Amino acid sequence: MSTRFTIAKLGSQGDGIAETETGEVFIPFALPGETVTAAREKDRATLMSVLEASPLRVDPPCRHFGECGGCAVQHLETEAYHQWKREKVVHALKSKGIACDVGALVACAPQTRRRVVFTARRSAAGMQFGFVRALSSEIISIEECPISLPQIVAALERLKALAGLVCATTKSFRMAVTVTGSGLDVAVHESGKLGENQRRVASNFVIAEGLARLSVDGEIIIEPRKPVMVFGGVAVAVPPGAFLQATEAAEQTMADIVGQHLARAKKVADLFAGCGSFALRLAARSEVQAVEGDAAALSALDRAFRFAGGLKRVTSERRDLFRRPLTFKELNAFDGIVFDPPRAGAEDQSKQIARSDVPLVAAVSCNPVTLARDLRVLLDGGYVVKSVTPIDQFLWSPHVEAVALLEKPRRRR
Repeated sequence: MSTRFTIAKLGSQGDGIAETETGEVFIPFALPGETVTAAREKDRATLMSVLEASPLRVDPPCRHFGECGGCAVQHLETEAYHQWKREKVVHALKSKGIACDVGALVACAPQTRRRVVFTARRSAAGMQFGFVRALSSEIISIEECPISLPQIVAALERLKALAGLVCATTKSFRMAVTVTGSGLDVAVHESGKLGENQRRVASNFVIAEGLARLSVDGEIIIEPRKPVMVFGGVAVAVPPGAFLQATEAAEQTMADIVGQHLARAKKVADLFAGCGSFALRLAARSEVQAVEGDAAALSALDRAFRFAGGLKRVTSERRDLFRRPLTFKELNAFDGIVFDPPRAGAEDQSKQIARSDVPLVAAVSCNPVTLARDLRVLLDGGYVVKSVTPIDQFLWSPHVEAVALLEKPRRRR
């Protein structure tokens, strides 16, 4: 049975929120100010029809919107969408009592996402391949994807065929596809143990289709060409499953902001350094100590530095910064710090930074909530937030990146 609702606001996940006598109801694909009918189940409802549309409602650019669970707000007008994303950062900071300058959102262009994760499963009807419907395990087959680089969209049929070749399970499995300078890098996860014939057939397919690499659960099955990414002019042969920023443009924007802030630093600590997207750029004018827990990523960074020319010294340390953060005494050897942790943030590491004398800090985060928590720790330790820049690299999704720049006057030692 459908019920009429009036949408009061847009939620943090992109759902329209209706306020009722029994509490808030979350309705995907509805916008503030709209009157809609929806089928309610507890605090969620499925949109049935829009009776009175918002002037901010636009036609979504993708035919799969509303089924595919990848995008939440393709139906929202561009400026309103940008404001919504910026407000997510502002709200998170305010929740921790942080009042500071938050810049305008750095927008994300369509067709720029360089890594996409597909889901596949073998069924009685054949190979299913695509994206998962929101709040469901159902796989939606896709024919287009306006967020992704055209190279990925053009390869959809080939990727589906490859999924069928490596499938050795009745369960769903994931296929991460990354556009690199050497071609498509395909990393499959949880597809089952490959037999020798499967390995041979899949390898022949990769060669014939011109793919750069195929790996399964971190094991390289075949690598006709090493997948290479370029960070500040330095070529890095990235390992399977390596962390990369979602778009090249967002990565460059973040690197520019961080680089300008740390320009005066002679020695920089890059924490959660990954494969070196910050470290190798910063090394153009600063000595860098790159700290990262993933051995393969750190090895790729170190190898890239050794073959590059014209850089200051880059040293590296493998270290789990969640279990063993750099202490404030260790940090005091540096003039600047950049840290870019996973979504969980870096609370323990932030506590050590807060106790340090390092004058310049750049905090990069894909989670405004944990960023605000970590910034609160730094502010309580004497740092001042100079600016926060929200950056959109997850187009039409609820996710937003941000770069916060902080300073602390040097104490006398």
